[in-house]
Amino acid sequence: MNLSAPTQIVFIISVVIAIIGILAALGVLAFIPIASVWIVLIAYIVLAAGCLMRGA
Repeated sequence: MNLSAPTQIVFIISVVIAIIGILAALGVLAFIPIASVWIVLIAYIVLAAGCLMRGA
């Protein structure tokens, strides 16, 4: 399996999603109905998909 570095936009999107998850865990964004663990997991999946897909 060949891995490639994700593009800068995919990396920034995953970082933003992870920051939203961390803020939800701290209680700053209490209006988000999803558990913060799932939000951070989505960020990790986005980053992994960016590494697995060439040119994404």
